[in-house]
Amino acid sequence: MDRKNGMTAGNIIKSYGTILAGIVIILIFSILRPHAFFTLTNLINVTRQISLLVVIAIGATLVMSVDEFDLSVGTMASLGGIAAAKLAVAGCPAVLCFAAAIALGFVIGALNGWIVTKFGVLSFITTLGMSTALSGVVFWLSGGATIFQNIPAGFTYLGSHAFARIPLLTWVMILLLLLFWFVMRHTTFGRRLYAIGGNVQASRISGINVPVNKNMAFALCGALAALMGVMLASRLGSAHPTAGDGYFMNAYAAVFLGRTVSREGIPNIGGTFVGAAILGILANGLTIMQVPSYLQDILTGFIIILAVIVQKVTSGEKE
Repeated sequence: MDRKNGMTAGNIIKSYGTILAGIVIILIFSILRPHAFFTLTNLINVTRQISLLVVIAIGATLVMSVDEFDLSVGTMASLGGIAAAKLAVAGCPAVLCFAAAIALGFVIGALNGWIVTKFGVLSFITTLGMSTALSGVVFWLSGGATIFQNIPAGFTYLGSHAFARIPLLTWVMILLLLLFWFVMRHTTFGRRLYAIGGNVQASRISGINVPVNKNMAFALCGALAALMGVMLASRLGSAHPTAGDGYFMNAYAAVFLGRTVSREGIPNIGGTFVGAAILGILANGLTIMQVPSYLQDILTGFIIILAVIVQKVTSGEKE
């Protein structure tokens, strides 16, 4: 291999291995279930399914770009859905319901960031505690029951309608992907987040306001998690107090997979989309083949471990 051109085996695996694995998965399911899997209808269905995961994973990407974790994203999504549904049942317009839930997620996310930066508490501990507290709030608001009665039709419009045959949820995903890809690649804010994640001390010396930028990353993560909960509630026409819990692990699985797409091994929006797409395609194909859901969880767990190992080995990091 020509090392000068960077075409070593490690670079090829690191840059294209995840994408190649995704292509292989598509080919396998296309061969095994061609009339059910490899169709335009199922492709559109996959985009709708992964739209929720992509939205919450974008938020996780922002937080991981500053070398932090937010373990409250799943509960935040549940809170967003419950809050929006409660407001809808009370008669508030759908747009106001959605905006209020997103704003609530933004504020709680900012609080997470403030605690982490102000008191130097590990983000793992801070957001774990916040997740526990929010779980109690969600069950208090919902009474521990699914909210589905008297949900107005306007509330479900986003989750049930399409434009140009593409679900509105998919359009939301596409717009957010483009927006945050641009933010992270072409704005000062994005460059500051990556600088902080690379070296906090150097960032401070260079004049970057680390607390403000970290707080914004956490706040946006909270807002996106709440938005995902709203999207899910709109799609289902109901809100469950634990609806977002199942998305927490997959969100970070998508981010870790996405890191293997980047040659630098850093969290990135494009890679996160690829990771989410692989997980969504895998879940869709296994469902079509009637594979039990617990096997999907097992595969997801091993995929996370494998992604971390690949990123570690190909980056050349050593103890």
